[in-house]
Amino acid sequence: MTESSTDPQAVRAEADRWFAEHWNASLKLGDWWQLLADAGWAFPAWPIGCGGRGLSGEAAKAAVAARHEAGAFGPPSGIATFLTAPTLMHYGTQEQLQRYMPGIVNGRDIWCQLFSEPGSGSDMASLATRAERDGDEWIVNGQKVWNSGAQYARYGILIARTDPEQPKHRGITYFLIDMHQPGVEVRPLREMTGDAAFNEVFFSDARISESDRLGELGEGWRVAMTTLSHERDPGNPGTGGGGGQAFGQVNLDLTVDEYRRELANSVDGFSLSMSGGAGPLFDRIVDEYGANHDPVVRQRLAELLTMRRTARWSAQRAAAAVKSGGQPGPEVSTLKLLGSAMGRRTRDLGLGAMGADGMLWGDDAPERGLFHSYAMFTPAGSIAGGSDEIQHNIIGERVLGLPREPGEEELRTTPWSQLRRS
Repeated sequence: MTESSTDPQAVRAEADRWFAEHWNASLKLGDWWQLLADAGWAFPAWPIGCGGRGLSGEAAKAAVAARHEAGAFGPPSGIATFLTAPTLMHYGTQEQLQRYMPGIVNGRDIWCQLFSEPGSGSDMASLATRAERDGDEWIVNGQKVWNSGAQYARYGILIARTDPEQPKHRGITYFLIDMHQPGVEVRPLREMTGDAAFNEVFFSDARISESDRLGELGEGWRVAMTTLSHERDPGNPGTGGGGGQAFGQVNLDLTVDEYRRELANSVDGFSLSMSGGAGPLFDRIVDEYGANHDPVVRQRLAELLTMRRTARWSAQRAAAAVKSGGQPGPEVSTLKLLGSAMGRRTRDLGLGAMGADGMLWGDDAPERGLFHSYAMFTPAGSIAGGSDEIQHNIIGERVLGLPREPGEEELRTTPWSQLRRS
């Protein structure tokens, strides 16, 4: 990239030429994703060599606009680009980046997140999954739950306790684990939507190489907070300015043609929620049913639009902090709460706009029932990535400077092995 190419207009012109030359709707999905990755247009704000071009926010937006104008399909999305890549780029060694980033940016490797446990949900620091050193490897035993896409994942990001004699927030280490090995069992969990986006995962003497430890030994909580700060940012689609697509389509055939991959995109409540696909779907429903002719509905739509704009502005500020070398701070908890509220508002307005049709389900419902699947999944937004109650605590303690809950300081200094556990 030349110095002039950091200018948004110059970037737009270069991107226009590239997409005009390379985009072809008959390309196989995997081939197209590889082209995007090799050229750096997959995630233009990411560093060179990591599927990006190291562009500034405005320049990256210009590149994405060029892709949209060309009608080209976007890069892959999901846990890999949403959570793993930002954490890897912050803490990963050069060897780890070279090993894992290519499979992330070209969509070949699916990742899952292995944080929560049955007895350690909101209090994630009390986790009990153990990792014990055995020469150049770690042996992992324990259980995780609510693991999105784990049944398809090639790799996972895992936090495990490596020193039980340290307080609960210390003695935790962050690992990159191979999910295709003996000792890893994945059991899908069926939700009320009828889908099985989540899973529980059991580890029985699973092994991790020491070279797959991410960050310092015992510093896993700090690394995990980096991951969670991205998860709690609803303005972050996991693209770093790339505008990814196919979120959650972890079993997507990389050889399918353009027509079939369009059909495969955003086909369940989880995918719609995480990809942002519910927004256009909601807009179509409001227009189709003429709901915006009702003055009360128009007022509520205006409120939702204001929430969207606020979230977008706040997300841009968070992205700018990351671009300048920092991390999203505890303020992203306000974005997480805003995202949950927008989800509920979108659900209620959309179902209300349909009238009696809002009571239908499946293929009988408007839009092939996709919005109804999204509506049924919406409560998860107030739980996943830290419940609304936890976000309020974070804002109160870390942003407003309010005192911690009584007894919390003692829990933070007592060795984990001495804590009472259910």
